[in-house]
Amino acid sequence: MYYYQRLRDLREDADKKQSEIAEILNIKQQQYARYEQGIYEIPLHHLVTLAKYYNVSLDYLAGLIDVPRKLR
Repeated sequence: MYYYQRLRDLREDADKKQSEIAEILNIKQQQYARYEQGIYEIPLHHLVTLAKYYNVSLDYLAGLIDVPRKLR
């Protein structure tokens, strides 16, 4: 699974809108939408923020593993 698909899945599972996640990242909703569509690559510092927000490991968020691991 590509990381941008995982971004969308996590957001939808949390019942959040793109605008809410964009606010957490301090970016515009349109920019976040492009991350989810795979148009733009999301910067590492945003991935770290989202991993903390969703309480999942970076390897899960990046799509490297399929079973989420919680952060310690």
